Amino acid sequence: MQPDRTALLTRLMRSRILVMDGAMGTMIQQHKLSEADFRGASACGLHDHARDLRGDNDLLVLTQPDVIRAIHDEYLAAGADIIETNTFSATGIAQADYGLEARAKDINFAAARIARECCDAWTARTPDKPRFVAGALGPTNRTASISPDVNDPGARNVTFDALVAAYGEAVEGLAEGGADLILVETVFDTLNAKAALFAIESYFDRVGRRLPLIVSGTITDASGRTLSGQTPEAFWNAVRHVRPLAVGLNCALGAALMRPYIEEIARVADTFVSCYPNAGLPNPMSDTGYDETPAQTSRLIQDFAQSGFVNIVGGCCGTTPAHIRAIAEAVKSLPPRQVPTEEAAEAIA
Repeated sequence: MQPDRTALLTRLMRSRILVMDGAMGTMIQQHKLSEADFRGASACGLHDHARDLRGDNDLLVLTQPDVIRAIHDEYLAAGADIIETNTFSATGIAQADYGLEARAKDINFAAARIARECCDAWTARTPDKPRFVAGALGPTNRTASISPDVNDPGARNVTFDALVAAYGEAVEGLAEGGADLILVETVFDTLNAKAALFAIESYFDRVGRRLPLIVSGTITDASGRTLSGQTPEAFWNAVRHVRPLAVGLNCALGAALMRPYIEEIARVADTFVSCYPNAGLPNPMSDTGYDETPAQTSRLIQDFAQSGFVNIVGGCCGTTPAHIRAIAEAVKSLPPRQVPTEEAAEAIA
């Protein structure tokens, strides 16, 4: 487990806007990997696996680690300070779709290890610009708050305890693999996020050490709410008890439609704010599935920075190293959102 780098991250976010990487799936798609590629070499033990594995992008940290390593390096070369582990769907619950729930911890550990090696190599080149590994925890493919059956509003296909167990296993793998921080991202159901946060806190209590936390929600439509019905302010109030290092929004709407919601987060949160939107709204006719160019996305995020909304920026679905390079350039001379120090906050209170 890495040392707690909260103090270093705090110092950096008070001095400049940090840059997170972009989409992993967009980059993996460019490799046009086959079913055989997803199964990997015979040493991976998946040649005779009963289910199709193509599309299980998280599995590639075991079967095609060089592909994932190269993508991380592209984002770091583009200017990313923080890279996410390739673990968006690496819980046992999500991996059960592929019959790989037993490999969930291995996937998280390997993903963190690959990202750690990449970050350490780039930090060694430029010690004045340290890089950080964000251990990513996605929302899973099940929701604890919403019924999957329109005829039975009370039905659920997952329990809180099952989510806690799955997230706990993933967190353990990420921490042991070398993550600097834990990122609970793309939160569309805050009850799922609470299960993740409970699992994280339980793990920290068990090992007697902590890592910084970032929690990032997703506004799913123009109503300005998460899928489980919360406004940005309600979302913040639901997770603030864990005292995250940063809170913010990602995915879904793209930066153009996200502006009022990240502004609301910035208004109410007493911690740092992150924002990494999609490259616009989805468009299946586009080569990447999204329409915004690097110039368009970076211009929108530059506006967020000029407005004093953000401390961490990056990209989600559809963004590429070109997007991240443009974003890094757009915000490099702009000041970060100012957050009162603990001492100042106590004095005000």
